[in-house]
Amino acid sequence: MGSDAISRFEDAFAAFHDAKYCISTSSGTTALWVSLKAAGVKAGDEVIIPAYTFIATASAVLMANAVPVFVDIDEKTLNMDPELIEAAITEKTKVIMPVHIAGNPANLDKICAIGKQHDVAIVEDAAQAHGAQWNDKKVGAIGKGGIFSFQTSKNMSAGEGGAIITNDDDFKEACFSYHNCGRVSGGEWYEHQHLGGNFRLNALAASMLMPQLDSIGTDMDLRDTNKQRLDDTLAEIDGIDLTGSYEQTTRSAQHLYIVKYKKDAFNGIHRDVFFKAMQVEGVYTYAGYSPLYREKLFVTDPDEYPWLKNRDYASLSLPVTERICDEESVWLQQSHLLGNEDDIQDIVDAFIKVTTALKNEPELFR
Repeated sequence: MGSDAISRFEDAFAAFHDAKYCISTSSGTTALWVSLKAAGVKAGDEVIIPAYTFIATASAVLMANAVPVFVDIDEKTLNMDPELIEAAITEKTKVIMPVHIAGNPANLDKICAIGKQHDVAIVEDAAQAHGAQWNDKKVGAIGKGGIFSFQTSKNMSAGEGGAIITNDDDFKEACFSYHNCGRVSGGEWYEHQHLGGNFRLNALAASMLMPQLDSIGTDMDLRDTNKQRLDDTLAEIDGIDLTGSYEQTTRSAQHLYIVKYKKDAFNGIHRDVFFKAMQVEGVYTYAGYSPLYREKLFVTDPDEYPWLKNRDYASLSLPVTERICDEESVWLQQSHLLGNEDDIQDIVDAFIKVTTALKNEPELFR
C-alpha cells in the first residue's frame, strides 16, 4: 500500500498463481489471521485444521478467538485426511483450513466438496506451496482464498513476509481491511471499520521477492529433478518409505523432502540413532513437527484462553500424526533439493551407508 514496488509484486504474485487478487502481509502468520477474519471467523467459532503442521496454523485460530479442531492426517501424503473432516464439523464450524504440507497439495476436491455441502469456507494454508498445482490449477485460490509465507526457510523468501490470494471480491476487500488497520478501500485514512492491524508487507521485502518470480520456475524444475533422483534410490531401501501425492496433484512445490523410517526394518533401532549417524556422514536430517495439540499453549491456564475451557486437548490422540511425529518422519530441508548432482549423490550415499549398517551391524549402534 502506498508503494509501487508492493503493488507490482502483488499483481505479479496473483498472476503467477492464476488469481485475481493478492494482498501482501508482514508474515504468513498474519496472513492466516487476516484470512480467518475475512472468512467471517468470530469469537467461539471453530476452525478445522490438521494436527501435523507449523504452530502458526493453530495460533492464528487462537488469535482470532476461535477454537482449533484437530483432525488426523493420511498415511500417504501426511496431509489432512478428508475422510475425517465431516465427523469434526459442528454448528460452530466456520472454516476448514487444509495445509499443503511440504508443498504437496491436500485433497482439495474432497475438502472443497465437504465445505460446499456444509456451507463452510475453505482457506488454504499454502505457506509451503508456492507454485504447487492441483488438477493443473495453482493452489491458493481454489478455495475462498489461501495464504503463503516468505519466511527465511521458504521457497520464496524476503526474510519475513506473507501473501493472501483470492478470486473472491468480498474476501479480498475484507482482507485489505483487516491487514490495514481496519481501513476500507476508498475510505478515509482515519476511518476504521474493523479491528485490523498494521500487517502490511514493506516495499523492501516486495522488491526482494519480485525477481524471485523470474527464477522460481527454474528452481522448481531443479527440485523436481533432485526429488526424483532421491526417490529412485531410497525407494529401494527396505525400511525407508516414500511419501506420496494424490492423483490430482499436478505438481508439488517440494518445500521439504520427507520419508518415513520404519525401525522394525532396522533391528528396532530408534530414529534418533539414524539421525546421529546421518549427521556423522554430513547430512542433516531431523524429525520435524510434533502433534500440535501437545504444545504447552493447549494445556495452559484456561483463564488465558477461556473459550477453550471445554476442550480436552490433553486427552486427544490422533494415531497417524503421533506415529509419524514420534517414530517415522525424516526431513531434509528444501535447500538440499537445490544442490548439484554431487550433493544429491552425497545424500544417497549417506542413506545407503547408514541404513546398511543399521541392518547388518546393529551392535555398532547399541
